[in-house]
Amino acid sequence: MNHYHGRASWGMAAGATLHCLTGCAIGEVLGMVIGTALGWGNLPTTVLAIALAFLFGYALTLRGILSAGVDARTAVRVALAADTLSIAVMELIDNGVILLWPGAMDARLSKPLFWIALAASLAIAFVVTTPVNKWMIGRGKGHAVVHRYH
Repeated sequence: MNHYHGRASWGMAAGATLHCLTGCAIGEVLGMVIGTALGWGNLPTTVLAIALAFLFGYALTLRGILSAGVDARTAVRVALAADTLSIAVMELIDNGVILLWPGAMDARLSKPLFWIALAASLAIAFVVTTPVNKWMIGRGKGHAVVHRYH
């Protein structure tokens, strides 16, 4: 039986969201740096950043699960179940804010607007995603599944 079912605290949800935010931020920034360095346009750079956000989000979860001695196949299934909705919401909000922020899509990495818009978009995504994670953990889903392996 899952001992988190029905007992999701805001602290637990914020911790799960911060974990998600870390992977998303690493992937987002890396994707933007790579896309910019290669001279790509906004669309391919954004697609790369989103793909890397998912990759790094899953990788952070996999690291913890695998270190608990779980086999790779089970670890991947747990990471997908635990993080997909959280990362998807985080990316939807984060990229939506960037798209709507005047000039943010065209701001270069060397400009303050780029970093201010990115920080604000990630902060807004954190605020929106935390209740999603609280809801999932309270139902024994999301990071509640990961905690079984810690």
